Amino acid sequence: MLSVPLSVLDRSRTRVGESEAATLRATVELAQQVEALGYKRFWVSEHHSVPGVVGSAPTVLAAAVAARTSRIRVGTGGVMLPNHKPLVVAEQFGVLESLYPGRIDMGLGRSVGFTNGVRRALGVEKDAADDFTTQVQELLGYLSGTSDVHARPGEGLHIPPFILAVGEGAAIAATLGLPVVLAARPDSVSLLEEYRSTFKPSAWAPEPYVILAVTAAVADSTEAARQLLLPEAWASAYSRTRGVFPPLQADVPAELTAREQEYFSNALSGQIYGTSSEVEETLSDLVRRTAADELLITTNTFDRAALLANYEALAKLTG
Repeated sequence: MLSVPLSVLDRSRTRVGESEAATLRATVELAQQVEALGYKRFWVSEHHSVPGVVGSAPTVLAAAVAARTSRIRVGTGGVMLPNHKPLVVAEQFGVLESLYPGRIDMGLGRSVGFTNGVRRALGVEKDAADDFTTQVQELLGYLSGTSDVHARPGEGLHIPPFILAVGEGAAIAATLGLPVVLAARPDSVSLLEEYRSTFKPSAWAPEPYVILAVTAAVADSTEAARQLLLPEAWASAYSRTRGVFPPLQADVPAELTAREQEYFSNALSGQIYGTSSEVEETLSDLVRRTAADELLITTNTFDRAALLANYEALAKLTG
């Protein structure tokens, strides 16, 4: 059995033939389902002007999820802080924590809009992420009450912050004394060793805490599990070759160009899939090597019934 808790990140991926409203309702329903399965957290994400993703307002969606669940922790994976004023983010999470005390997580990322047009619409420049550390410190100042400006609600509330580690993110988390969320990849072990060795305890986290983000799929056979990941892999290949990230579709085209095949194969590289025993062995080894405190699972596939069955199978790996 896995020795760490499991959580879920749902990106509100649209499907061909499905309305955006239906996609958002499905995210809320999935949160209810994984809560019943015993998952620790349910997080939503932030993407702007992407045809295949409708999770554009994570704090709003988190509120809907929290309202329809009762135990599971609800949060963001994450709010892209360079896109927002830190005071507004502090107030939004203050509202969430006030309404659903003890259940709200504040995951923070440093990405900006993907295209020039999106960044212009958001009012940010490409280098806005360079000020991420300062933005996080400002945000935490509003919550801790050390700022001259007061977040109401928000000030004095303990809302756990998490740093989504992309690029320098792990080093920023260590410097600020915050938990880190890191995607599983070949250099994860060295990045986490540095994070732990340079971690400075803070009022937010007395010691390092690592959430490892993985894509995992479980089915009755290895090939069936692989099939679950194909719609997302094709969407990735499509976006790389056409510049548009599309809704998930049920089937991958029978013939791919050499360039499409390259991106398609790259998208599947590093993904974890197989039978329950195969995935349990792989995840257990990953936890052992990284000493992760928690796993954040993302699975995107066209068939929602198959998606739920996948999360049911994964939940059983923790006993």
